Amino acid sequence: MGLLEGKTALITGGSRGIGKAIVEKYLAEGANVAFTYRSSSAKADAIVAEANAGDKLKAYQSDASNYTSSEELVKQVLADYGTVDILINNAGITKDTLMLRMGEEQWDQVMEVNLKSVFNLTKHLLKPMLKNRGGSIINMSSVVGVFGNAGQANYAASKAGIIGFTKSIAKEVGSRNIRCNAIAPGFIATEMTNELDEKTRDAYTASIPLKRFGTGEDVANACVFLGSDHSTYISGQVLSVCGAMNT
Repeated sequence: MGLLEGKTALITGGSRGIGKAIVEKYLAEGANVAFTYRSSSAKADAIVAEANAGDKLKAYQSDASNYTSSEELVKQVLADYGTVDILINNAGITKDTLMLRMGEEQWDQVMEVNLKSVFNLTKHLLKPMLKNRGGSIINMSSVVGVFGNAGQANYAASKAGIIGFTKSIAKEVGSRNIRCNAIAPGFIATEMTNELDEKTRDAYTASIPLKRFGTGEDVANACVFLGSDHSTYISGQVLSVCGAMNT
């Protein structure tokens, strides 16, 4: 029996990278999984087809940064599954550049996708979770949100905002048995990091005490723990999955 048997999870940004790894791990641990994608329908369809899990896995096209779209998503997922026990706010983008070159659009896009999306989904799922008197909200932050990074002021600010949001929600709804935690990944091997040249990857690897990039599964395992009943007294925390970078 899986650690998430009988639970239903909603995962944003689940068609690639870390999100895809979380979707696959949650399904393997017995959860019903609803995941979103914004535009990569072919990748989302491929995940569903390969899993061949029937109604236990469904993909939904939705823009997490849009308040109305998020509200309609939650209504549809609740209609399909009846409840959502675990929300994983994973959707995110980068628009890296130095502040002197950063335009307003680059700032706003990152804030909307990375931070406003967390507000949107949490806002729309809180009432059902309050009614059920339970739930686990897991927000994807970053070690960059903890210690910053040159050329990523927008990304770092959005991820730092997620940490503050997480701690506040944990205090607001803890009395109703709803937990809210954040995960702060370090350098994780994804499609994005695979585009780095070898010299840059080597430099990043040298800065990691464990001397390797993390994997999507490393982050997914942390999500399983925070979504499962093994973490029922853990809330308002930031779990770094970073190979000791943030130490």
